[in-house]
Amino acid sequence: MKKLLFSALLVSGGFFSVNAQLADGSIAPNFTVTAYQPGLANAGLNNNGTFTLYDYLDMGYTVIMDVSATWCGPCWSYHQGGALEDLYAAHGPAGHPGVSGSTTDDVMVIWVEGDASTADATMLDGAGSIGNWINPTGSYEIEFPMANPGSTVANQINNGYNIGFFPTIYKICPNRTISEVGQLSASALYGTVSSCPAPASAPNDGALLQYLGDNKACGAVDLVVRLQNNGTSPLTSCTITATEGATTVATYNWTGNLSTYGIADVTIGQFTPTNTNHNLNISITTADGNAANNAVATQVGLASTGTSNNVVVKVSLDRYGSETSWKIKRSNGTTAYSSPTYSDAAANGTYPQPDINTFLPDDCYSLEVLDSYGDGFDSGYGNGLVEVWVNGVKIAGVSDFPTGSEAGDAFLLDGVAGIEENLSNSLSVYPNPASEELNVSFEANGDYVIAILDLQGRMVATQTLTGLTGSQTVKFPVSDLAKGSYIVKISREGVSQTQNVVIR
Repeated sequence: MKKLLFSALLVSGGFFSVNAQLADGSIAPNFTVTAYQPGLANAGLNNNGTFTLYDYLDMGYTVIMDVSATWCGPCWSYHQGGALEDLYAAHGPAGHPGVSGSTTDDVMVIWVEGDASTADATMLDGAGSIGNWINPTGSYEIEFPMANPGSTVANQINNGYNIGFFPTIYKICPNRTISEVGQLSASALYGTVSSCPAPASAPNDGALLQYLGDNKACGAVDLVVRLQNNGTSPLTSCTITATEGATTVATYNWTGNLSTYGIADVTIGQFTPTNTNHNLNISITTADGNAANNAVATQVGLASTGTSNNVVVKVSLDRYGSETSWKIKRSNGTTAYSSPTYSDAAANGTYPQPDINTFLPDDCYSLEVLDSYGDGFDSGYGNGLVEVWVNGVKIAGVSDFPTGSEAGDAFLLDGVAGIEENLSNSLSVYPNPASEELNVSFEANGDYVIAILDLQGRMVATQTLTGLTGSQTVKFPVSDLAKGSYIVKISREGVSQTQNVVIR
C-alpha cells in the first residue's frame, strides 16, 4: 500500500523532496501544532488548542504521530479504519475529549497535514480533499488533535522527520527516540508502546541508545555510541567501556552536562580488528539508577581484501528498483563510483541487473546502499542485493536489508598483493635446463619487464611488454649465452618474482 502511495506522491505532491525516512532510534525534533477541530480549542496543555510534542513526552506519554495528506487515498483508507481513534479512546490522556474513563493514560495521538499547500478552509470538510476527515464514518467527530500547521511548520516537520511518503506513522517514546510503525491496528500500535524505555525517574541514569561506529574497517575503527541522560538530574560524567569477552579493548571517562533526555555521541576509543567478526559489548560501568539500559552490543570486523583492481558489482533489485541506489566511496570520502538509475517492475520479484565492471585503485572503500523509501529492498517485494566481487570472490555486500534507509559494508583493494600472488602462482620457466630457447609463461594484466640475470646480478637479456592480458608465453633465445646458472626475473609495478634456470 505505501509503495503505491509513494509513486502517487511524486506525481501529486511536488512540494518537498523525497528523502529516506528518519532512521529508527533517531531523536525526534520538537514541534507545536494547533488542532483544527473547534471542539479541541481548550484541550491543549496551554488551553488554546496547541499541542507540543515534548510536553507530552515529558509527562511520560508515548506519542503516535500520523503525517498524511487530505488528498491521499491510502491515508484516507487507514483513517476510515479508526485505528487511531480506538487507540486514543482506550489509551489517551485522562480527561481529554473522547478518551475513556478507564484509559491506560500512556499514549497521545497527533495527526498532521503534511502538504504545506493545504488551505484551512478546504482541509477537512470534503472540499478539495478526499473526504470529511473529522467525521470519516458519519458517526462522531474525531477528537484526537488533527493539525494543519501551515507551510512553515509543515515544512519543518517534513524536513525534520524526512517525510518521503504519506502516510508516515511514527512512534515517539518519552525519551524522544523514534521508530516508524506503519499502518497498524489499534492493538498492534499499543503493543509497540511496551518497547519504549520507561520515562526518566531515577536522578542519575545514563543510557546507551545505539552503536554509531563502523562495523567493518581496513584498519582501526572508531567506537562511537550515543549516550542519553535518562535521569531526572543533569548527567555530568560516566565511564564507558568496550569489552570483547573478558578483555577490555577501550575505555573512556566522559564528562559533560546533559539535561534530561539530552544526548551526546561519544567516541570511546579505537579498536583494530584482526579477524572478520569481533563481538563487542559497550557499557556504562559507573553505577547509576538503571543498569538495564547501560549496554549495547555490536559486531566489528576486518574488511575483506581484494587482490585485484578490477571490480565487479553485482546487483539484484526488488519490485521497486527506483528506490535503490548505491555508491562506492574512497577513504577520503570522495565517490569512486555511483549506481545508475534503476526502474520499477510490474510485479513483486527479484530482478538481477547487468554486472558493472570497473577499475578502482588500491584503497579502503565503503559500499553505501540507500533505499529512498526507507524499508530496504527485502521487505516482501522481492530480494535485493548489492555485492562487490574481485577475482570471482565476494569481498563486500548488502544482501539482508529488510528495514531502514541505509546499509553498507567496507572492503580493501590491494592490487600489489594480487600482483605478487598472481606471479607466484602462475610463473613457469621451461625447459630447465635449456639450451636453445627459454619460455617464460605467466598470467598477465598490465605492463611487465622480464630479464635474465647472471649470478652477479648483471642483465644479459631483457624484454619490456605493455598492455598484456591473459595467459602469456615469452620466448628468449639462449644459445649464445655461456653455460651456467642464471636468474629469470619478471616485474610489474615494483613487484617481482624470480626463478633459477640452467643454460647448457
